Amino acid sequence: MQTKTFKHQLIGLLLQLTLAALPFCRVSEIHAQTLDYAKILKENARSEEDQKADPSRKPIEFLRFTQVTPGMNVLDLAAGGGYTTSLLSLVAGPSGHVWAQLNKPSQALTTRLGNNPGNIQVLITPFDDPAPAPLPKMDLVTLVLSYHDIAFMPLNRQTMNQAIFNALKPGGALILIDHSSKPGNGLKDIKTIHRIDETTVIEDFLSVGFVLQSKSDDWRNPNDPRDTIFSQMTQPDDRFALRFLKPQ
Repeated sequence: MQTKTFKHQLIGLLLQLTLAALPFCRVSEIHAQTLDYAKILKENARSEEDQKADPSRKPIEFLRFTQVTPGMNVLDLAAGGGYTTSLLSLVAGPSGHVWAQLNKPSQALTTRLGNNPGNIQVLITPFDDPAPAPLPKMDLVTLVLSYHDIAFMPLNRQTMNQAIFNALKPGGALILIDHSSKPGNGLKDIKTIHRIDETTVIEDFLSVGFVLQSKSDDWRNPNDPRDTIFSQMTQPDDRFALRFLKPQ
């Protein structure tokens, strides 16, 4: 019995040493692969409104793509009413922390959090300075369905993108999802039909030092003509999902 116990302890030690030798992003990926995100959502109470949004938002696919794990520091940019923030909070858990960033207060988010925000802290900051000191460096930043709106605002979005890069730990990830416009349209559709060209977004973030690690097709719809605002469509709109990394 003692030999078997020692063997298990040795295997555990070797696993810890192996993980310690891996880059942060790889350790996070391995840990995320062991999480049952569907079970986490099932075991936690969620509002009826959030559950109605699930078919289009695809929370399990989203959490898998983010690779969020317990204990992470997470910054959810343009948090809005807090749908994404709440998902991240459930996984980050009591040992983690989620900042819900807004450029102005949101009554919907205030109502959602109520008197018990848990591990969520609301952060009212301008988009071009989203994570000022003394915030710690982030493991994960998310920007969901809002980059097209920010691109229309009277600010230098590259200043914001550089600030996001600086806010992350080396090996940290940025997850960006948005409504897709036709290839080559650049910023043409950001105001009229609230869409943005995927290539433009990629170029924006590569230019400040990010590396594009992967894409997800979970929110793609090849039948979307991409010439109409998503809220007026009778089918799901086409959305691109990008995972950027800050190099080690």
